[in-house]
Amino acid sequence: MVGALQNVFRIEELRKRILFTAAMLAVYRVGCIVVTPGINGNVIRQFFAQMQGTMFGLLNVFSGGAMESLSIFALGIMPYISASIIFQLLTVVIPALERLKKEGSEGQKRITQWTRYATIGLALFQSFLMAIALENGQFGQGAVLEPGWAFRLTTMITLTSGTAFIMWLGEQVTERGIGNGISLIIFSGIIVGLPSGLSNVFDLVRTEEYSLVQVILLGVIVIMAVGFVVYVERGQRRIPIQHARRGGGSAASSNMSYFPLRVNTAGVIPPIFASSLLMFPLTIRQYSDNPTVQRFIDDWMDPGDIIYNLVYIGLIIFFCFFYTSIMINPDDVSENIKRSGGYIPGVRPGRKTAEYIDAVLSRLTLVGALYVAGLCVLPVILSQQMGVPFYFGGTALLIVVSVALDTMGQIEAHLVSRKYEGFGSAGRVRGRLGR
Repeated sequence: MVGALQNVFRIEELRKRILFTAAMLAVYRVGCIVVTPGINGNVIRQFFAQMQGTMFGLLNVFSGGAMESLSIFALGIMPYISASIIFQLLTVVIPALERLKKEGSEGQKRITQWTRYATIGLALFQSFLMAIALENGQFGQGAVLEPGWAFRLTTMITLTSGTAFIMWLGEQVTERGIGNGISLIIFSGIIVGLPSGLSNVFDLVRTEEYSLVQVILLGVIVIMAVGFVVYVERGQRRIPIQHARRGGGSAASSNMSYFPLRVNTAGVIPPIFASSLLMFPLTIRQYSDNPTVQRFIDDWMDPGDIIYNLVYIGLIIFFCFFYTSIMINPDDVSENIKRSGGYIPGVRPGRKTAEYIDAVLSRLTLVGALYVAGLCVLPVILSQQMGVPFYFGGTALLIVVSVALDTMGQIEAHLVSRKYEGFGSAGRVRGRLGR
């Protein structure tokens, strides 16, 4: 491991990429502590301190703590994620967008540009509603220093600019840094909350509200959960593909390749999409003056409620199948295998191959969906059964582990391309790159 870390900084390009990524994430963290003009940050922090374990607490986790002080990055990257969900759904139902997506990089650029415009529109709308909620005392009385249209316009411009800047920051990290920029921004927002969570645990132990045995048990659960996620995220089902021998006396093994299918093909997208949709009732709760609506959402859409978790699990399973179907088309895979002169042993080329891949992919997606759904209800078990004083598990854990693995995979790709030793064995690196 030490040798691998030394090799990382021996490659000038890789060193620059890592330092650039670190610098951009540092800029993001600085922005998370810059309070929006006209806001009493102490009132907002007191409100979120009372809302731990509710949807407000979950929203604060994904904003990297920017929401609890209502900083200029309070909206976070969620408007961009929401816009991405909208366009991915529209791509399926609108033939023109589907054709545009199949045009390749140029078509994808146009869709990306429209997604950016939609992000700005959503950010303006959400920031306006947030300004109204702040003035109405939804985040605590006295949160706004000088209510009025000047405050509303300032808040809209500030928060929308913050979201646009985060979106630009993520794209810069993806292009000039290492790893996926948007995922790393969410990753950094989750990681930054761990020290305060651990501090809360130690405070509970010191005040004897939490026993040392409970802390040890919690540590064992955390380690086992992380290990399980790493194991499943690296798991894959390899479909063998036999290619016709082209002469030269090569061995039969050289004609065999594999089409890998990950257990969790959709990755972290389904829980992120599901969480984003479940933020909608919270938005209604913030801006509604109807006590009946507020009481209904408080009673039925709380993260600790069984109805909320059943809806959450249902959305995760739906998005696992939906996003996997977008990423992998069995008909296209079958056609590509046929064009390359290959075939799956025991399966006829063409339609039968597509049906076989679809059947394998469906079973694998079901397993992956149940795994993700089970992982996402882990915070409820920990908070209700063990009284864990910080958000652990579910989407947060999946994002942290997945982003860490993907980023390490990119670093290892740079190392292997220059014949440097990576973090794992060469075979393991090749296996991951084959995904």
